[in-house]
Amino acid sequence: MWRHVMPALAERGWRSLAPDLLGFGDSPSDPPHTWERHVQSIEEFRRSLGLEQVALVVHDWGGLIGCWWACEHPEAVSALVLSATGFFPDGRWHGVAEAARTPGTGEEMTAAMTEEGFAALLSQNGSGFDEEAIDEYWKCFADEDRRRGQLEFWRSADFPKLERFDGKLAELGVPTLILWGETDPFAFVPSAHRFHKEIPDSELVIVEGAGHFVFEDAPERTASEVADFLGAA
Repeated sequence: MWRHVMPALAERGWRSLAPDLLGFGDSPSDPPHTWERHVQSIEEFRRSLGLEQVALVVHDWGGLIGCWWACEHPEAVSALVLSATGFFPDGRWHGVAEAARTPGTGEEMTAAMTEEGFAALLSQNGSGFDEEAIDEYWKCFADEDRRRGQLEFWRSADFPKLERFDGKLAELGVPTLILWGETDPFAFVPSAHRFHKEIPDSELVIVEGAGHFVFEDAPERTASEVADFLGAA
């Protein structure tokens, strides 16, 4: 996902790190695959590399995990870029997630997923996926452990857990960019406006014609937006 953004940041002198979540991509599994464990793994990753402060750029699940981490480690955050995510105690999951959260239904759904079907699903929801990208995204379904891990995350991700973080993103007081696809069918644009309202002095960019996978649909635009924002932050 970040293959277009990272070179643009490198040109501005930024060091970019794009870790796979545990049990995704090329990262090994390390159960439990809960929301809390993923947050813990991000802090372990930061400490292992000796990073004092980071500009946090997040998308979808990465937002749920990264924002939780940021609220617990405010001293480590220098800037935020939020995309296609949510972090609201009154949030609701979309239909696919609700199916995954349902015992039995989730197992049937992940067991039935084939690489061909997955490629078709991505192509229906994004315009920038080539074969190499699809192969990389497919790794999250590559074995039974990873499929179970996804269900475990979804089933641990109860939005009321965020009540203790209400207002904490705003209290970070760091430069924040909210970058959203205009036609996102999973994280709707009103969520972007809500972030913009709740985080003082945040910047809001809605990318016309882009959907949920905004970094795939508009790679040049999004890379430029992130690089320009962090360059000025």
